[in-house]
Amino acid sequence: MGGKRIGLRELSRRAVRKEIAEAATALFLERGFEATTVDDIAAAVGMSQRSVFRYFATKEEIVLGHFGLVVDDMLAALRARPAGEPVWTSLRRVFDVLAVRPEAPGLRQGVAPVHRMVFETPVLLAGYLQKLHRTQEAVVTELNERAASAGAPYAPDDPTPRALTAAAFGCLLAAQHSWFASDGKGSFADALDRAMATVGPRD
Repeated sequence: MGGKRIGLRELSRRAVRKEIAEAATALFLERGFEATTVDDIAAAVGMSQRSVFRYFATKEEIVLGHFGLVVDDMLAALRARPAGEPVWTSLRRVFDVLAVRPEAPGLRQGVAPVHRMVFETPVLLAGYLQKLHRTQEAVVTELNERAASAGAPYAPDDPTPRALTAAAFGCLLAAQHSWFASDGKGSFADALDRAMATVGPRD
């Protein structure tokens, strides 16, 4: 048999979440995140405020909730990289998860405007940076485990895995700024390559 199947109930839940997220994002981009209420979102999708909260715990999660799935994909991509590959190369390839499918609510409105809204809305930016920090911690753990499995573990006080990870995620943020500054007209993958080449190891 094939891979893990998704039940009809979960498919239905995802469809409703997608409908809420798209309607909410359209309102956020039109009126501003802070000016849009959960009641506004509920009215747009024809359900009660309580029903909206059954799918999203907070208004911020409507925008940022998808990130958990992306994190899982990023960690899976890191585990799939060759054991002997330079860490910086592996980290760049991990970001392909974002470069090839930068999924976010409101995709039909364009991903760049959603990115800009996150970076320009303090509460969303705080939530996004918190999620990025947790992702970095998970990546550092994965890099430590990979090194140990290869028989060359990092010493407990070795800053290498954390420094490389922090630098790579700093490049990710720089690339996002660059990309949405161009209104998403260029390639996000190219923006990532430029940012990571700026601080990457020199031959």
